[in-house]
Formats: sequence, structure tokens, C-alpha cells
Amino acid sequence: MTLTGAARAARGAPPGPPPSSREGRSLTWLLAAYPLWWALGMGVLVIPFVAAVGAVHLLRRRSIAVPPAFGWWLLFLLAVALSLAHLGVDPPGTVPGSWISNLPGATFRLGFYCCVTLIVLWAYNLVAEGRYPKERLIRLLAWLFVVTVAGGLLGTFAGGFEYTSPVEALLPKSVAADGFVQSLVHPSAAQTMDFLGYETPRPAAPWGYTNTWGNNFAITVVWLVVAAFCLPVATRWRIAATALLVVSLVPAVYSMNRGLWLGLAAIAVFAALRLLVSGRPAGLAALGGAGIAAVLLVMLTPLGTVVQARLDNGHSDDGRAFSSETATELVLRHSPVLGFGSTRKTLGSGESIAVGPTPECPRCGARTLGGNGQLWQVLFAHGVAGTVAYLGFALSVLWRFRSDHSAVGIAGSAVIGLSLLSMFYYNALVTPLLLTLLSYVLLAANRTPVPLGTTTEKS
Repeated sequence: MTLTGAARAARGAPPGPPPSSREGRSLTWLLAAYPLWWALGMGVLVIPFVAAVGAVHLLRRRSIAVPPAFGWWLLFLLAVALSLAHLGVDPPGTVPGSWISNLPGATFRLGFYCCVTLIVLWAYNLVAEGRYPKERLIRLLAWLFVVTVAGGLLGTFAGGFEYTSPVEALLPKSVAADGFVQSLVHPSAAQTMDFLGYETPRPAAPWGYTNTWGNNFAITVVWLVVAAFCLPVATRWRIAATALLVVSLVPAVYSMNRGLWLGLAAIAVFAALRLLVSGRPAGLAALGGAGIAAVLLVMLTPLGTVVQARLDNGHSDDGRAFSSETATELVLRHSPVLGFGSTRKTLGSGESIAVGPTPECPRCGARTLGGNGQLWQVLFAHGVAGTVAYLGFALSVLWRFRSDHSAVGIAGSAVIGLSLLSMFYYNALVTPLLLTLLSYVLLAANRTPVPLGTTTEKS
């Protein structure tokens, strides 16, 4: 029989941990059942529903705790909202549009920024109070790595797999045919590209895009390692995790995602430095051994040929450079403080002023300014103010938790550091940002437990 808090206090015993709360079941279902949401065609569309649940629970609280550095994030949201005033501005060299025509994309971003914020704030209160076990959230993020690898294998070996989801079937045909809507509601295993001179599938399931798949792979593999090798688990689970990590090399390589490869290398270097600083040679040796084994497995198998072929074909390098340079130049010259509120299409590309592609110039055509990396999107859409707040948040988090050398401290900091690297080539909305901020929740709650009914610093 367990003692209640009052009974324990009467007997002079220290208070026990807060009981696990049913309040977080929606968060659990969001993460644990993500393959189901994807299969139904809901995917990221389930996030607003969970955010609404979180908002109701937050409103019912007498007080709301906020994690360290959260003030920077609120400043970023303020910049996003204020930048909506500039939606009607047409930067030179972009496709003309009105405030109304630019509103849907801006609303999507602002809406999901707010949804992710509500979920994260709710999750932090639950985890910091002990009402949602930290280990549960770690294992759910690790589970999403399993899901990502499974989707990656599907995309690698059955790249043509796709079907009309129930949600897609309910939409008007004109809406469902839109390319962006398709990415949200149409389950497909891979994106097919031909930059190697022949068509090849690149894993995307269950995250919609290959780049999103790679981003989430790098985020969740960190928590798989923590869950399997730093939490108390049976030996068979550690063996299974090791086998999964080996198998995951196949879709990671066949995704031909250089951003993923760079991100994994950066995480390994970051973790190695933290282990070195904290004086843990055993962990450093294990990490080094795993890294060497992974490199050898790739080099000594046909995977090495795929890597070399990808490195020999830059594919998107010129287009990315053109988009990044154009976005930076336009925002600094014409709207430096708050940007243009949303992305824009260029009238041409770096190869041609033609709006559409032609047989002679298949890479020509309008490019999305702010569509080739979170940094460029934040800068172009929300200006210097939004960029400073966004970077200030990430850097402040890294600084505040620089001395946390626990497994969660290193893992959480590694994910935040990864976001600073990947923002040059990956967009973060929606799922990568959610997973990154849930990593921030674990990092913030790891060393700062919050007693029930209290608040923490707000900046």
C-alpha cells in the first residue's frame, strides 16, 4: 500500500514524487500513434487538436511554469505576428501578390508556431512537476526513431508506395490536388528524384519530405541512444537498439541526404567534446568505437558507392545559393526589421528569368525565397528582429545548460545545437521543430524540477 502525501508527512517521511497524471495522455497519443495519424492522412494535422487539449489544461492551472530562455521564444512569436503587416509588400524580382493571397502560408506558419508552443509549455509543466515521467517522453522520442527507420526502409525498397488517405478522400478534388496539401494528407513512402541521372526514391515516410525525414532522423537517434544505453533497460533491448542502429544506416545512406550526414557527424563531435570535458573516457571510447564501426560499414559495403555518387552530384547547391543570397539581399534592403511576413516566389532563378522550367533548362523557374532553410525563412519572413530572437533562444538554451553533463543534458544540448546547424539547409516546421522543442523540455526539466503550483523564471 502506498502512502499519501499527507500520511507520509504525518509519519515524518519525505514526500514522494507526484503521481503520474492522465493529463498527458493526448501527448502520448500524439507521439506514440504518429504512424496511425500519417496513415489516416492527418500527420501534422493532428497537432492543432493536441495543442487545443494542452491549451485547455494550461488555462485550468492556477499558475503556469515557464522554462529558462522561454522569453526569447515569446519574442520570436511576437516578431512573427508583427511581420504579418508586411504581407502586402512585393519585394523586387518576386511574383506580385496581395496581402490576402500571401495570408494562407503566413497563417499556417504562425498557427503551427503557436500550436507547438502550447504543446511544449504544457509538456514542460507536466514533466517538471513529475506528473509526466521524463523517461516516458525520452522513450516516445526514441520510438519515433524506430518509426523513422521503418518509414525509411519502406521508402528505400518500396519507393512507389502511396495511397489515397481517408482525410484526402474527404477533401474537394481541387484542394487535394494542391502540392502542399498533398504533402500533408497523401501518404507516400518516398520522394523520387533524378539528379543522379536516373530516378531514385529518397525516403520520406512518415514525415512528408525527404529533408524532414533526415532532420527527424538526426533528432530522434539521439534519444534512441539515451533510452537504450543510458536508462535502465533489459539487455535484449540494448541488443535490439544496436541492431536497429546498424540497419538504420541503409535508409540514412540511400536518402542521399547530405544534411543528415553532416548533422550526425556534428552530433558525434559535440557529444565527444562534452564527454571529454566531463571526464568520462568510457563513454568517449564507446562513442568513438560506434562512429568508426559505422564509417567502416558504409565504406566496405555498397553503401559507400551511394555516398560517393551523392557527393559527386551537388544537385541543389546552385539553387540554394541563389535563394539564400536573394532572400538576404531583399530583406536587408527593403524590410530589415520585420521582413515580408511570409515566403515569396522569384520571377526567375539563377539560371534563367523564365518563370517555368523548359526542356533546355529543367532547373529554371520560380524559386521560393525562405524555402531552403529555417534561417533564411525566419530572416526573409520575419526580418532581423525575428532572426535575433530565434537565434537568441537557441544560444541562450545552450549557454544556460552548458554545465549539464548528464545523458539528458548532453542529448538535449546536442539537439539544440543541431538546430543551429540544420537551419542553414532544413526548414523546421512542423515536426522537426516540435521534436526539437520537446528535447528542450527534457533539457530544462532535467535540472529544474518545479514544485506544484509554482512558477520559474520567464526569460
